Amino acid sequence: MLKLCASLLLFSCSAVFALQAPTPSTLPTVSKPRLLPATSVPVTAQAVPSIPSDAHSLTPTDLEAFFDGIIPLQLERSDVAGATVLVMKDGQVLLQKGYGYVDMKKQKPVDPVNSVFRLASISKLSTWISVMQLQEQGKLDLDTDVNKYLDFQIRPAFGKPITLRNLMTHTAGFEEETELIVTTKQKYKISLRDFLIQNQPNRLFPPGTIPGYSNYGVGLASYILQRVSGEPFEEYTKRHIYDPLKMMHSTFYQPAPKGFDVSEGYFSDTQKPPQGFEVFNPVGAGGFSSTGPDMGRLGQALLNGGELDGVRILKPETIAAMWTPQFRVSNEMPAACMGFYQSWRNNLRWIGHGGDLTAFHSFFAVEPTQKLVLFVSYNSVSSRSKARTEVLRMFSDRYFPMPLKQSFLSLSRDELKAVEGTYQPTRRADSTKLRIAALMSQAQATIDKDGNLIYEAAKDLRGHEVKFKPIGKDLWQAVGDQTRLFAVRDESGKVVRLAGDFPGEQDQRVPWFENGVLIFSLMAGSFAVLLAVVFASMERSIRRLFLRRRPRPAPQPGTAWLSFGARLAAWFWVLLFVSIVSFFASQGDAIMPPDPAWTPWFIALNFAIAVLLLLSLLAVISGIGVWSRDLRWITKVKFTLVALACIFLSWFSIHWHLISQVHRI
Repeated sequence: MLKLCASLLLFSCSAVFALQAPTPSTLPTVSKPRLLPATSVPVTAQAVPSIPSDAHSLTPTDLEAFFDGIIPLQLERSDVAGATVLVMKDGQVLLQKGYGYVDMKKQKPVDPVNSVFRLASISKLSTWISVMQLQEQGKLDLDTDVNKYLDFQIRPAFGKPITLRNLMTHTAGFEEETELIVTTKQKYKISLRDFLIQNQPNRLFPPGTIPGYSNYGVGLASYILQRVSGEPFEEYTKRHIYDPLKMMHSTFYQPAPKGFDVSEGYFSDTQKPPQGFEVFNPVGAGGFSSTGPDMGRLGQALLNGGELDGVRILKPETIAAMWTPQFRVSNEMPAACMGFYQSWRNNLRWIGHGGDLTAFHSFFAVEPTQKLVLFVSYNSVSSRSKARTEVLRMFSDRYFPMPLKQSFLSLSRDELKAVEGTYQPTRRADSTKLRIAALMSQAQATIDKDGNLIYEAAKDLRGHEVKFKPIGKDLWQAVGDQTRLFAVRDESGKVVRLAGDFPGEQDQRVPWFENGVLIFSLMAGSFAVLLAVVFASMERSIRRLFLRRRPRPAPQPGTAWLSFGARLAAWFWVLLFVSIVSFFASQGDAIMPPDPAWTPWFIALNFAIAVLLLLSLLAVISGIGVWSRDLRWITKVKFTLVALACIFLSWFSIHWHLISQVHRI
């Protein structure tokens, strides 16, 4: 069961990238999320920070020594096949280097110029640049109901329309959607329109209120772009971004065109065959492929106000608007901008995007005040987000160090404990089979005896727990580090969410009856009861088979065996969950997100649980009826415990959608 949940959670997290590296500053003045207007002060208006005297020189020689020290160690430590790195400053390439291999079998090394990596959610930046091109032309309005631009309708909810600005800040309120989001089977390719129609998610939150990272939302924008421009999305980005900027190894076509030297992608064991080309749906949210040099050209165009080599893709004021904070819980936390998001470290305000497929994990960002471009991409599942976070932090600390000065507040125990509770991500699905992933991803926030906030979801790069202390109203900072948390309160003053350094998602307080500690305790107790029934049935069968000639001791008066239906329910519940766990355990990292091949298995799961619900009903009837019979109290308790176990597992299967619609998972 746990393996099933963890696997589904992996699917749901395939494109999220949260860099935990904010900078201390002044205390916050707001305690609720807000959607900021486009007239807010953009990042580019900040003063250029001074570089401390103890900083390393940002030179090609020093950079090569730094990356030669960290990247090979990461590849070895996490069994990663290869990586590509690019660093630019003031329009000059300081480092452009490949590490490891793009093909382990052929021992083909990473070519820093020509090796193409799959960049997943970094794709979103191209989608938003394209949207803003049409906005400049007056063809799109960022604050109009998106249904105006569609030939199908987004279902109404909360009495408020979704806008392109909502999509750009991940505040449309969509549930998570994973069916066919990534596949290596070309036969499952689907058109952008069909994908969006077949997989339209329900909505969890009113637009513009709570962030919930959404690939579907970005896909919606890419389809709007396609309809308004009259060009296929892949062709539009090629003609209006990549060709003008001479990004000759960049494409949204899946698979990439002939002549593109695309790296293989690997699971955690790079000695095993690669997984094949990952097709991402919807294409505008994660289908991009590119190289280090091409990403450098894109970065320079952005830093130059939308122009490179005399070719303009956006106006300077449009770039400034895109880098203007649009949504955040506090001025002291990184913001979601228009398609970009901020990552803070020391005095740097990186702005860009990360990206994750099953195998590829990447980060691309610019730093406007220092005119920096940083790009890194890995081609194996084991790198995930840890490696790139490590690079960003170590790079910032080496070349732009800042003394860590921390001053913590002294609060009463009652004030500290207001944040305690159990939380789940706002990026989740409450109406599909994916709901169980939210249960598995719950995290506890507790206050220890020394007044430190310990949040299970916050770990350092070694996987150790992080201790937070208050530095302002509802603002917490890690002891000895720059990572921050912000407690979001409702109108009554109760803490209802926790916001971290990634502005595209928050964690929401869980109702008591969905608390994972309670749920898993009841589940463990239920299976202990049913396993006891299974073992007792096995022991009874063994006695009958091998000890038939021996006289059986007569049962004590008032003793009765469980009904046949109750025993069948116990056997079937145990067999079902053992089968699920065994299947996912056998797959390991080789499992991909759900595709049409999963449909028969989901139908079978629904059928099996339907049968179990019927058998559980029989067990409940027996558990109730036993109290009207003249039986021993221990017998009545046994019947009742089995009935209660079946009731809980039935509720669990329904409430967490183990039995539910097969599609839209």
